[in-house]
Amino acid sequence: MKNYYELLEITPAATADEVKRSFRAQIAKYHPDKVQHLGKEFQAMAADRAAELTEAYRILSDEGRRADYDRAFAAGGAPSAPAPPSPAAARATASAEPYVQPARRPPVPEGTGPAGAQFRQERGTRDEFVRKATMGRLRVALASVGGTYDVADARGFDIALVPKKKLFSSNKNPRLLGRIVSTVDREAVADAWAHAAKWAGTDEACVLLMGTSLAPAGDLATEIGDQRKRHGKAGGGKLVLIPVDARDWEARMPLDAPPIAKTLLARLKSGT
Repeated sequence: MKNYYELLEITPAATADEVKRSFRAQIAKYHPDKVQHLGKEFQAMAADRAAELTEAYRILSDEGRRADYDRAFAAGGAPSAPAPPSPAAARATASAEPYVQPARRPPVPEGTGPAGAQFRQERGTRDEFVRKATMGRLRVALASVGGTYDVADARGFDIALVPKKKLFSSNKNPRLLGRIVSTVDREAVADAWAHAAKWAGTDEACVLLMGTSLAPAGDLATEIGDQRKRHGKAGGGKLVLIPVDARDWEARMPLDAPPIAKTLLARLKSGT
């Protein structure tokens, strides 16, 4: 039996307004416009997730269905479908006093018991869906820009590429790194920068830091500027970090971004 509270990322104490706000925020992530650049397999997965979210909202947004669900979930069984109200009951409801929000339900310790285990599994499934979809699209785009890179390993990154060595000339492309996070914020920038600087050493490197949520542009610009100053004083090679919204491939492109990164992100955005 699915835990609809954790599917919507709310607690059992959530109010009706909180249920609505969370549903709208979650369903927006799987809107067809947000996943049209992904493969058909991932579009189907997004449609399935949207259906689950819609069902969760249908149950939790109705006081009667929610009460039945709570009792069934507490008993460890599946809730029975509530019978439709009779015409008399519907008329009585329509003429009743204005709705009063019921007392908030006591919170359940997060991450405990079978519900917590199920939530962790569902959260992991959703995160893995986003990761697979993003990396699949990225690999297709990389292949389309030419075979000028070899795959490498870099701790803390989902993908790492080094320029292929040429016999009679140097490959001027930078090393490329990709990391997927839930939210691209100052903490994520600082952590990705530290790992990238250590891996690249004195070589030039470019990091694509991708997420389905981005902090305000000003916060990211400030953190990137701070990291540049620290990195410059340490004497490392040139390092460029590009925050990318994995939902539509919009990038906060710095002026000194390498051409290969601009080409790659342009292909991702266009879907070609």
